[in-house]
Amino acid sequence: MLIAVGLGPGDPELITLRAARLLREADSVFVPGEMAYNLVSAYRNDAITLDFPMTADESYIESCMEENAQKIAPHALMGTAVFGIIGDPNFFSTFSRLTAILKRDHPEIECSTVPGISSITALPSVAGVPIQKSFSVSDGSEQDVRITLKVRRPRQTADDLKREGYSEFILVERMYMDDMTIYSGDELPEKSNYFSILYARRP
Repeated sequence: MLIAVGLGPGDPELITLRAARLLREADSVFVPGEMAYNLVSAYRNDAITLDFPMTADESYIESCMEENAQKIAPHALMGTAVFGIIGDPNFFSTFSRLTAILKRDHPEIECSTVPGISSITALPSVAGVPIQKSFSVSDGSEQDVRITLKVRRPRQTADDLKREGYSEFILVERMYMDDMTIYSGDELPEKSNYFSILYARRP
């Protein structure tokens, strides 16, 4: 098993309790650089540092991804491997590319993620600017994902988004609560809980 845990925006006190527990309990821990290594050092002193280059050379990036995936695979096959990532492993991170290679070469390896505080949600605290209305986040590429909070009529909302080209939908009600429910595709209910989030993606 391979679990990616978010290490937060850079302060070791902003690592979640779950991430700290998994770092302590894992059979092996991997990190993508010195900053991540320093963050996990309070919980593990044997983390293995991997090289993930910051470059625009796609062929070099891909070869490094392949090499790192092969280093992680034996550990994930034999036990629980944890990969610590700055921020959140599902927001602009290398983990999705890494797992794509692992799923291709080792489909028997189960991969999952544990959320961390991302720079997106940390910024308002650092800058002293609370967010009270809708906002957008971009890395300069075309927007293909929309996340909508407090979706009271998810089926109607999805129908409206379909007219804008969105075709993939996932609704999560009461996330991480005891009665959490996840709906996808045509399963979207007519009405939903106040604590609901709708994920929509263009193809």
